[in-house]
Amino acid sequence: MNSTVKTDYDLKIGDSYERGQGETISVTNPATGQVIAEVRAASLDQVEHAVAAADSAVGKLGSPEERSAALHRLADIIEARKDEILDLTIAEVGTPLSTAPGLHLDSPLRVLRFSAESALIDRTEYLGRQDGPPPNEAKVIYRPVGVVAAIAAYNYPLMFAAMKVGSAFAAGCPSVMLSSPHSPLILLEFAKWADEAGLPAGAVSSIAGGVDIAQGLIRNPRVAKVSFTGSVPAGTAVMKSAADGLRDVVLELGGKSAAIVLPSADPAQVAGPIHSRYLRNAGQGCASPTRILVQQDRMQEFIEASREYYATVRVGDPRDASNLVGPVISEPHRARVQEYIDSAIEDGGTIIAEGALPDTDGGWWVRPTLIGGLPNDARINQEEIFGPVATLQPYETIENAIAIANDSSFGLHASLFGPVDEALAIADRFDVGLVTVNGGGPTRTDAPNGGWKTSGVGRERGEAGIREFLEPVTVQWPVTD
Repeated sequence: MNSTVKTDYDLKIGDSYERGQGETISVTNPATGQVIAEVRAASLDQVEHAVAAADSAVGKLGSPEERSAALHRLADIIEARKDEILDLTIAEVGTPLSTAPGLHLDSPLRVLRFSAESALIDRTEYLGRQDGPPPNEAKVIYRPVGVVAAIAAYNYPLMFAAMKVGSAFAAGCPSVMLSSPHSPLILLEFAKWADEAGLPAGAVSSIAGGVDIAQGLIRNPRVAKVSFTGSVPAGTAVMKSAADGLRDVVLELGGKSAAIVLPSADPAQVAGPIHSRYLRNAGQGCASPTRILVQQDRMQEFIEASREYYATVRVGDPRDASNLVGPVISEPHRARVQEYIDSAIEDGGTIIAEGALPDTDGGWWVRPTLIGGLPNDARINQEEIFGPVATLQPYETIENAIAIANDSSFGLHASLFGPVDEALAIADRFDVGLVTVNGGGPTRTDAPNGGWKTSGVGRERGEAGIREFLEPVTVQWPVTD
């Protein structure tokens, strides 16, 4: 065995750390293809023990003030270890150093801080007096739903832990985290940081495993809520399994987001921001603007600007901060993304702009690619690719652009580029959960995130994300005065 392969990773089962009893998961560095760690997956018995420990913690996670303080301590611990966390994240996910600090550290930290403050909010609603008869008063209180199954995708592990576990704990719910087999290391470490921060016994368990472990966790009768991030087929399976026990779900399932360049926008100014948004993290982002719509009369300008921008895009070693595009997560995924490119060309598409590949024999790399010449109903325009690939389509009028953008089974994100007043005038006409204008800005921790249609169910982040883990209870009583 390669001496650099770490094998000492333990799962967090309730209050104990123990080696998994399931199959061995090989964690690879996507930039090199080398195995960097081996983790034993959980067994179904260990899943049961983790859920039982979480169930025993329901109602015992401390006061709102104590939970808030614990989440702030957790954020402090993560912030103090930022170099270590960044190093591990780059190794298992492959995000380049140019964007990894913001995507994998700054945003999760803001989410945890928001959750810490949200724990302090008294959400009791007084409904006032009703004449009856008899006269009565009522209020609505909010109670934690119970045990949360928090199942993460591979692309932003710490962010998913912050959104799912942080929000659940702020609401008073214990969690059992299940990582993606591709990126379990950060989530196993997260459980240790939670312990160090003083989160109560049973508040956070962290396990690894595949589909059988996920299904065992979802079907456990003690689980009250499932929070899942992943593909549409996997999300559909999650929802079906949860339905057997009438368990509630929050699902974030991806997108095929449109970026609309308004006719009055300057293509030379907006081409770079649009392309950089889907090229970061090698295109492995659910909200990536991978359907670019440009008014027909401005199309050639945008193509020229795109080619100029693509010529500057650096692809390569994630530890080199001058590189924007890193590897995709695995060889099967690389082959899947490349198949989309190849089939689009076979269907009559043309490559408008193309990036370079790094000079290396290792790792899983996809050449950044911009494809045009296909209608919106083409496969490459309707299916999520999850790679550094986008398509370009013309539109005639704004009405036409809105129709094309909404002609999708997904409904996660829309990006508008151009004068703000013009963009805001049409922002409410897109069937999506998030509309950004000219890039929007950093992740808003106080804003809900989620999608329409097959992009998901429920919301994460913001007050809506906290309320996913709370159940309203009406209390009513007669009055005599």
